[in-house]
Amino acid sequence: MSSDSPQSVIPSIAEIKLHLAPYSKAETDRAVRQLVSTLVMYIAGWVAMYFSLQVGYWLTLLLAIPTAGLLVRLFIFFHDCGHNAFFPSTKWNRRVGSVLGVLVFTPGEHWWHSHAIHHATSGNLDKRGVGDVTTLTVEEFERLSWLGRLGYRLFRHPLVMFGLGPIWMFLIMHRFAKQPSNRKETMSVVWTNLGILVLATGLSLLMGFKTYVLIQLPVIWIAGLAGIWMVLCAAPV
Repeated sequence: MSSDSPQSVIPSIAEIKLHLAPYSKAETDRAVRQLVSTLVMYIAGWVAMYFSLQVGYWLTLLLAIPTAGLLVRLFIFFHDCGHNAFFPSTKWNRRVGSVLGVLVFTPGEHWWHSHAIHHATSGNLDKRGVGDVTTLTVEEFERLSWLGRLGYRLFRHPLVMFGLGPIWMFLIMHRFAKQPSNRKETMSVVWTNLGILVLATGLSLLMGFKTYVLIQLPVIWIAGLAGIWMVLCAAPV
């Protein structure tokens, strides 16, 4: 092997920014196309799941997988709205994100605030507790009682984190404003809850409450499971 082979050169920050510049700005046309196409496919998934109940619930659960995948994509749009990255306009990011929050069972302003704190404090053990998964040092863990250690381990068990986690987070925890929260964040929880109630009531009147639950529950659970898995892959605990 030749010893005079060219060495790789690490690009400077300025060069990296230059290459990334075309992808660093939101495009309204592309955002609208992606949003509309995803919403149409998500609605189609719901329709397919509704009619699949006439064949068997096994088929409904099978169709819940791609439908949940589309819900994850909608949550990604919701996330990007919180970063003012989906649309060029802050106003439209807030408006669209708040509506998407109803579909993904997550209050916009409240979640976006805690998520911003998470970005600002991720990896800082002195600023834990907001927008993250509870993580203890070895010393802190050893100071826990045996019951506390058991609870900490159970919390991280796959059956709990992936089995109960999505239901706890999206159906229960997000229904309440975590304190301290300002009025804007608290009202986002209230309006999101009202939106969910209106949507759930409308769909229940249209197809029946039992049918609504049989469709919505596996979709939100699978989507939540996938979301938790992706978060843990990005920042393992």
